[in-house]
Amino acid sequence: MTALALPGPGTRPPLSRKAKAAIVVQFLLNEDSDVPLSNLPDAYQAELTHLMGNMRYIDRETLNAVLSEFSSELESVGLSFPGDMARALSALDGHISPRTASRLRKEAGVRQTGDPWVRINRLDAGRLEKLVLSESTEVAAVMMSKIDVGKAAAVLAGLPGDRARRISYAVSMTTGVTPDAVDRIGLSLAAQLDAEPEKAFAARPDERLGAILNYSKATVREELLQNLEQEDAAFAEAVRRSIFTFANIPDRLNAIDVPKITRDVQPDTLATAIAAATAEEDRRAADFLLSNMSGRMAESIREEAGVKGTVKPKAGEKAMGAVVAAIRDLVGVGEIELIDPDGED
Repeated sequence: MTALALPGPGTRPPLSRKAKAAIVVQFLLNEDSDVPLSNLPDAYQAELTHLMGNMRYIDRETLNAVLSEFSSELESVGLSFPGDMARALSALDGHISPRTASRLRKEAGVRQTGDPWVRINRLDAGRLEKLVLSESTEVAAVMMSKIDVGKAAAVLAGLPGDRARRISYAVSMTTGVTPDAVDRIGLSLAAQLDAEPEKAFAARPDERLGAILNYSKATVREELLQNLEQEDAAFAEAVRRSIFTFANIPDRLNAIDVPKITRDVQPDTLATAIAAATAEEDRRAADFLLSNMSGRMAESIREEAGVKGTVKPKAGEKAMGAVVAAIRDLVGVGEIELIDPDGED
């Protein structure tokens, strides 16, 4: 009776591409290489893990063959693409309009990738407050535990007293909440944000009207606000808070930022604005600017303003508007921050 021979190397069944992938990953891990497997879809990560768990060992000849094939395939790749809509949208983030990106996400049924809590934490306190009020006390407690401490404090301060107390107590009960539950809550909240209808305007109505009135004549601005108060006093008050004019400078501008303003405004324009500041509120703003710039510059501006004498209203408003525009430009680029008129000292 003839003995059965063991199968030789040439009779081994060919390795699947998935098995080869597992071999490459294991080799890279053995070499302490950084393998970003978390970027793979969850199903692929699970399948790869199961496959590596079921494999035992391979000989060096097989390893060299797999690595050689892998290297050849890498060298032959000319360009790679994201591979799915979610990754394509992430790659194009900042290159296509937010409106187009939002529409494509909804059409494809994909959410924004990444940690949902990072996105939630970017929301302002007012938006977070509305989100908290729409959720259960337990979910709100998890939210308060995940967002920045300062922002959480601002949200709690804006809630009704009883609601804030219940949420504060519930925070003490979040010790047993699992990371998986926190992830699910974050994904659920992010899905709610994705489902919100698009807004045509980023700024609030009072902010938009306030920005328009910033560049209106003082008489026109005050007349419009008085008429608006008769129609909607609350909205008129919100518009007044969002307006930033020359007279608002002492209350909204930090003294240490005055030199930055004088750097961006021509001395002649600044002198015209100072000379035109005859009203009490405008005079206060002029004194604030002069007191917080260098002594030499302040003396020079005062002298030039004195030479100008009486300034025509139109020229004065134009100069004051230039000072305000320079301040707003610095705020826009993040070089300075205005003081919140509603903030506490």
